Parts: sequence; C-alpha cells; structure tokens
Amino acid sequence: MATNLNMPQMGYDMQEGTLVRWLKSVGDEVSLGEAVAEIETDKAVVEFESTAEGVLLELLVDEGTTVAVGESIATVGAEGETLAAGGGGDEEPAEEETPEEEPMAEEPSEADTEEAPEAEEAEAAAIPLPASPSEVRASPIARRLAAERGVDLNTVEGTGPGGRILRSDVLAAEPVSAPAEEPEEEVPVEAPEAMEEPSMPEEEAPEAVEEAPAEAEEEPIPEDEEPVEAVEEEPDMEAPEEVEEVEESEPEPEPEPETDDMALVPLTRMRQQIARTTVGSKTTIPHFYVTADIDMTEAMSLRKEINASLEGDARVSVNDLVIKACVHTIKEYPRFNSSYTDDGIRMHDSINIGIAIADENGLIMPAILDCDDKSLTEISSASKDLVKRSQSGTLHAEEYTGGTFSISNMGMFDVTSFVAIIQPPQSAVLAIGTVQKRPVVQGDSVVVREMMSATLSVDHRVSDGAEGAQFIVQLKEYLEHPLRLLV
Repeated sequence: MATNLNMPQMGYDMQEGTLVRWLKSVGDEVSLGEAVAEIETDKAVVEFESTAEGVLLELLVDEGTTVAVGESIATVGAEGETLAAGGGGDEEPAEEETPEEEPMAEEPSEADTEEAPEAEEAEAAAIPLPASPSEVRASPIARRLAAERGVDLNTVEGTGPGGRILRSDVLAAEPVSAPAEEPEEEVPVEAPEAMEEPSMPEEEAPEAVEEAPAEAEEEPIPEDEEPVEAVEEEPDMEAPEEVEEVEESEPEPEPEPETDDMALVPLTRMRQQIARTTVGSKTTIPHFYVTADIDMTEAMSLRKEINASLEGDARVSVNDLVIKACVHTIKEYPRFNSSYTDDGIRMHDSINIGIAIADENGLIMPAILDCDDKSLTEISSASKDLVKRSQSGTLHAEEYTGGTFSISNMGMFDVTSFVAIIQPPQSAVLAIGTVQKRPVVQGDSVVVREMMSATLSVDHRVSDGAEGAQFIVQLKEYLEHPLRLLV
C-alpha cells in the first residue's frame, strides 16, 4: 500500500520547512532511511530521509515550496501501484462523503423553524396558513414585520417549508423605497384629532390636541424660524475654520527626520528561530549554573603528542577532548543526558553530543550521534565531518534534532567564560572558554598553568546544584588527567 512521506518536525518548535531540492525522481527505488530531498529549516539545510521503502510514485511538492510540518510531500509504494492507495486516494473518499451529507443538509431545512431564534416563528411555520388573496405564504411574524418595514412580500423569496416566507427572509429583504416612507403621511392625517375631540375627557383631549399639533408644527411649519436658526448657527460655523487652521499647523513637528537615522533590519528565518528557541528555553526552563577552572596543561600536552602522530589533516582539537570527557562523565551521571517531560524524566539510551556551530547567518547545534563508544580520534573525525556538512547543507534530520547534551565553545574568540542557554528538550549544556596561561597557586608556590573556565547550565527540574557540582568536578578530573580518556 502506498505511503505518504510527510514534512518532518526537525526541531521542537519547527512549524514549516522549505523543500530545496529533490534527490530522487518519480520511478526511482527508495530504501528506508535513504535521503530523498533537501529541506531548509529555520536554521539549516537538512537531508530528508525516507520513512518507507518502495518506488517513488509521486512528488507532491515542487522545489522551493514551503510546507507545513506533517503535510505530505511525496508518495512511496509498490511499482505499478495506483495513487488511489496513497496520497491521491485521500481526496476521493472526501468527494464520496459530500453527496451523502448534501441530502442530510436538505432534510434539516424543513426544520429551519426549529433553529429559528424565536419560538413564535417556529410554531407559525408548523401551522398551515389560510390562503391569502395574493397566495403569498408567510408566517404571521413575517407579515407583521413586512408591514412595519414596508416590504412587499411578493418580492421576497421564502426559505421555509414549501417556500414559506420567514422572519429572517423579511429581515434580509430590502424595503420598498416609496412605501417605506408612507408612515410619515399618517402624521398629517389628523383623523386621530377628530376622534379625540368627542372623547369623554374633554379637558384631557384639548391638551393632547394642543401638544400633538405643537410637535407636528415644529417640523414643517416654522419655515420662517429656520433662517433664524441658521443665522444663529452661522457664527458657530466659523469655529471649524479656526480648527482647520489649527489642524494645518499641527503637522509642523515632523518626527520623521529623527527616525531616518534608525535602520530597521528585517529578521531572517534563522534569527526568528533562534529568538523563539532561546525565549522558550529561558522562560520555561529554570536554569542554574556551576563554574569550575580546569587545568588543561596535561591535556594540551597529550593533544600535542597525539597530533604529532597523526597524518594529514587529522588533528585533535581542544573541543574533541572536552567532548570525550563529557561522554565519560555522562556515563557516571546519566541524568544530564535526559529530557524533562510532564510525565517524568526521559533518560536517553545513546549519548549524542551537540556542538555549537556559528556562521554569518546565526547559530546551529547539530549533534555527533552515538558518542558512547567512539574513540578520541573518531570523535575528532565525526566533529569535522559534521561542521563540513552543516556548511554544505547535507545534515541528516536526526543530527539536527537528536542531541541529548550540548557543548558551546567560544575559546576561538578569546572569551574566557560565559554561560550558555539550554537547547530544548535537552537538560544541560556546557560552555567553555579559551585555554590561556594563568598564574596558579600550587602548594606554597605560584606557577604558570594553561587554564580553562567551564560553566554548566542545568535544568533545575531535572537535577539540583549538588549533582551539577559533582558533574563538573568529575569532568575536571578527566580533563586534568587526560590519559583516562584514552582507556
């Protein structure tokens, strides 16, 4: 059966990715875990590996298209298999279901009156109405409302059972312009005055008569008074002219020249991702920090000897020594190789060390996978390969998202110490500065040693300060006695 390949979530808060390039074409055989495309995330270009095996039946997304996480991008299945079982088949059932729902939608239309906001209309719609001369079928409420609004029911199309006109139909109809103003003609017709005069309460009737014409006369009769009011209002009309003059003078203080010196730099996708990750980390993870000064004199001497015995470009860096020391320490303190969840602390089986790689666009932290049993030289080789492939955009998704512990090294910038932000969902990160010669007290003497400062950032939900101190002291022990790293 055909299987859809979906846009993976490469990052705990990744929402979409851009398909940069297809590495396979329709008809090509695809193995499980084989790279089929290159996907650009907010922070890197990563190879997308197939989650199924078979023949690539269809490419659902063109190169350069941005796709939401979880959306299908390709279909893999058996050779000759139709797409009805894969991605293309998902649309057909939807078309079959809609016709079944259409008659269901028509049946409730007979019960529209039950859904009407007023119970009166619902009852009126259910009772057969007597035939009117115009044979217009309408509910009593609709007729009353039509009369009030001046709506001709002959022009209204009913949506009720059998074409009956409902209240909602009248409200939706536009009143006839001429008849709509007929209620005004009822005011000059003074029939009510004649009816009021013969009424028994003679005293009250005149008062009502006097008040009614007074109100009526104020509207049409005082034609002579209107100019007087207009004359009185003319001086008031001069005020807006003064306001206009004030308004014309208001735009004088222009703040634009002040902002011309300020440049707004748009955020790149990588910078937006870094902002989301760091804000999410600092606001949801309670960090605590422990720092230690590590004597790297013996480690630097061992590194020099190892590099002298290696050929070509194979060289062990200070970072490689730190990675190897972290692997040994994590084995003794596995809690720092875990992730916090609401259900508990998830302990990871493998040790995947993430290393911070910075370029002109920003910072990424891909991981060297399965460092548990790697030798120092194997870690050195894997580290260089990871940096190279991150620059060429050929990282694997697991390398981008599978880190369980991270190291951030700013020693190459001559930084002595700093603290790093934990990369979710990890629970710890180690920040190391440059190795430099410093005066150190040994016994009663002051000697010059090659020293390095290291700061461990820890998720307080996973571990406490005492255990964090034990971790960094053990790390210090391995680096100050580097021969233990070769065992």
